[in-house]
Amino acid sequence: VAWTEVSHQIQRLRDNVETADQEFALITDKSHAGIIAKPTFDLNEPIEAPYINERRPNMVILREQGVNGHVEMAAAFDKVGFNTVDVHMSDLLAGRISLDDFEGLVACGGFSYGDVMGAGGGWAKSVLFNPKLRDQFEKFFNRDETFSLGICNGCQMLSQLAPLIPGAEAWPRFHRNTSEMFEARAVNVRVEKSNSVLLEGMEGSILPIAVAHGEGRVVTSEDNLAALNAGNQVILRYVDSQGNPTQHYPMNPNGSPGGLTGVTTPDGRFTVMMPHPERVFRSVQMSWAPKKWLDNPDGASPWMRLFRNARVWTK
Repeated sequence: VAWTEVSHQIQRLRDNVETADQEFALITDKSHAGIIAKPTFDLNEPIEAPYINERRPNMVILREQGVNGHVEMAAAFDKVGFNTVDVHMSDLLAGRISLDDFEGLVACGGFSYGDVMGAGGGWAKSVLFNPKLRDQFEKFFNRDETFSLGICNGCQMLSQLAPLIPGAEAWPRFHRNTSEMFEARAVNVRVEKSNSVLLEGMEGSILPIAVAHGEGRVVTSEDNLAALNAGNQVILRYVDSQGNPTQHYPMNPNGSPGGLTGVTTPDGRFTVMMPHPERVFRSVQMSWAPKKWLDNPDGASPWMRLFRNARVWTK
């Protein structure tokens, strides 16, 4: 404790005092076991195998100026059998590429427009205030055979496109972290019982995952929170080392109520989350993982299941 006291006092001056004290208190909390890993499924099961040679569904890897998570995302979807296509927003604006030709869309993480107008705000408004793009996205979301995923900045962006997404009326917005700092760390999340097609078979798992954001705190009304919980639309929660949802920093890196960090639609086709599964879909990417994961010949972490589920759904 004495060794870290000076750093703690500096942190109290620089950051939110309450979160600084919460982090310092964990040092002497004997119940805190740190990062844990408890998957409820076989992480090596190749559930996509029966379909992987049949065809390669077209997948939009969507990015905008400032996005930086597209390469890992493309690698993850490519590995499970998608034809991943690098699509910049300028491609859609110029008509070089149309969403009509795709079944899946993932909005990747990063810092579009430097988070000016709020994280994801500029990106979302480039769709909402352009009739051509607005119609194209709305048409994509309303096709029965499509699905989408939003990660981090893509989560923030898609949450602001909720008026175009069937069933997303109760989705929250994401505001500045309680710590008042950019948070890049490994945390634990628990996979909730939900309708998300991407988290099929993962319910109850407690898994480490990467986060990297400055504006990840869920903000919404009590009515919307109740609707999300009642409709099985909450997909992930930050948890402590006992697996309980928490608002204690840094286990909850942004202060979201009830640890909420991801939601889906009632039909499960459209999913958004603040953490980064694409940054940990291989065990060697993780800052910590059980040795048996690192020894896995396939190299997959439990988060590979999310991408495998996507391929199974598009069969």
